[in-house]
Amino acid sequence: MVRIEQILDSWNAIRQDTISAVEEFPAGEMDYRPTPDVMTFGEIARHIQMAGDGLVGLLLAGEENFATPDIREKIARHAKAAGPDTASLAAALRESLERRSTQLARQPLEFFANLITRMDGQRITRLEMVQMLKEHELTHRAQLFLYLRMKGIVPATTRRRTAKAAGK
Repeated sequence: MVRIEQILDSWNAIRQDTISAVEEFPAGEMDYRPTPDVMTFGEIARHIQMAGDGLVGLLLAGEENFATPDIREKIARHAKAAGPDTASLAAALRESLERRSTQLARQPLEFFANLITRMDGQRITRLEMVQMLKEHELTHRAQLFLYLRMKGIVPATTRRRTAKAAGK
């Protein structure tokens, strides 16, 4: 059985590494993109923050249909925007996870069992939607890590794994 506490703990760990990536990326290069047809580092990080904050906000507000043409506008109404600089973005990522995970942890189990319609029309539980949000962040965090690597920066996850292997 999947427990909301486990999902929230895992999401917190993922978000901490997202925040580290934002804080470690050169502040003056947030508009870096490896090719013209992909999002910049800053756009990806802001997308992570906006999607996590806004979609959880919609879940908490009782939204049941995420397959509507105006879903992006609904998400934006339920998300706090981050400031323009790196420190503000890292702070917004930190604050939104703390606020939203606390709000989710307070919900009764029945809340997570209710079915909603995901953006692609699939019917899933709210718990599955929270899990999907975590997976969404993992996907985009991997992009941030690739951009870090392209700048010669080793991501925090690799540094921890290397230190553990070295017995530190």
